Amino acid sequence: MEAEGLKSRPVHTKKNETGFADALFREAEGLALLREAVAVSGVEGVRVPEVYSVSEERLEMTGIVSQRQSDRLLRQLGHGLARIHGLPQGRYGFHLDNYIGLNPQKNTESDHWGRFFLEFRLGYQVSLIGDEKIRYRFTDILEQKGTLLTEWLDERCRAPSLLHGDLWSGNVMFDNAGAWLIDPAVYYGDSEADMAMTEMFGGFGPAFYQAYGERRPFSPDYASKREIYNLYHFLNHYNLFGGWYLGPCEKGFGLISRL
Repeated sequence: MEAEGLKSRPVHTKKNETGFADALFREAEGLALLREAVAVSGVEGVRVPEVYSVSEERLEMTGIVSQRQSDRLLRQLGHGLARIHGLPQGRYGFHLDNYIGLNPQKNTESDHWGRFFLEFRLGYQVSLIGDEKIRYRFTDILEQKGTLLTEWLDERCRAPSLLHGDLWSGNVMFDNAGAWLIDPAVYYGDSEADMAMTEMFGGFGPAFYQAYGERRPFSPDYASKREIYNLYHFLNHYNLFGGWYLGPCEKGFGLISRL
């Protein structure tokens, strides 16, 4: 019945404006993984667009008639995301490279979360920095503190979860039935990496975090983990847009320096 309901909706066509020929294929794969997770976990109130066709040029999927969020919808999102994060997964990382915004997101499969995050999230983004002085300074911090950071993260990650990967407020839409997850950059990692990003640009509101925490309590070190996990996204924004985003990057590396 759900499939019939989705197909009765308008079709949304997204054009490839990234410059990468496989970007929409990677997005379609991410949507499929999230849809499967919603189905397996029995989540109600969280949906993922169904992909109807995909090519290098365009992606056709379920259209969404959006409305403003409410506490009811935010609670549904919080409960649903906690259940998706709670599904057992095998390894960290991902089997294919994909994209985070307009930059490549490098991946590999790994048994060690801390090492994966250090090398394939922070390390890769630092390697893209055009300013040599800034790049060398950040690289030096990662080299000096890399072992401590990987151990610190490994000790504070309970198990791999399927992550949306780009979970800010612009990538969640709402209608009368609940929340819709769009524009993923999926991989497997610490569930609190997803939660950290929800707070980067204003957050999702108290109802969302309370509902999530009821199903999946936040760790005691979440506040520090949030700064480290969001450093990846601030580095990505700095590499794409420059300017203001250097300040949050400096803050994140300051925290790593104090480990």
